[in-house]
Amino acid sequence: MTDRAILLVEDNPDDEALTLRAFKKHNITNHVVVAHDGAEALEYLFGTGRYAGRDMALTPQLILLDLKLPKVDGLEVLRQLRADDRTRLLPVVVLTSSTEERDLVESYRLGANSYVRKPVDFTQFVEAARQLGLYWLLMNQPPPVPGRF
Repeated sequence: MTDRAILLVEDNPDDEALTLRAFKKHNITNHVVVAHDGAEALEYLFGTGRYAGRDMALTPQLILLDLKLPKVDGLEVLRQLRADDRTRLLPVVVLTSSTEERDLVESYRLGANSYVRKPVDFTQFVEAARQLGLYWLLMNQPPPVPGRF
């Protein structure tokens, strides 16, 4: 699994490390770009700020988006992604520890492709990451890269 990158939007260093370890354990070798807050994620996706000049043809194959983020929360990131033609079709999996039903409903209302609650147990977390990788990176047919269709 080495095609396009995965954008992991995660502010918790422990959850970031767990996700990266789980991917490695299951040979998910896509390059993972980590954004530590919502503002950094938007800069990466739209090629602004610290990511100005980035090759915008290199879009992530998958975005794993936490909701509870500093600077710009995950729901606002999702709102901005879906409002822009360049990012509207990118697959977004909300990967969060939130148990709030309103977060679930709002994520889907804003266009999330999937909503996954982070398991607390490491073994379950690794298994969830494996299943996400298998489905979204191998089985799912991603949308074409913007500008190439």
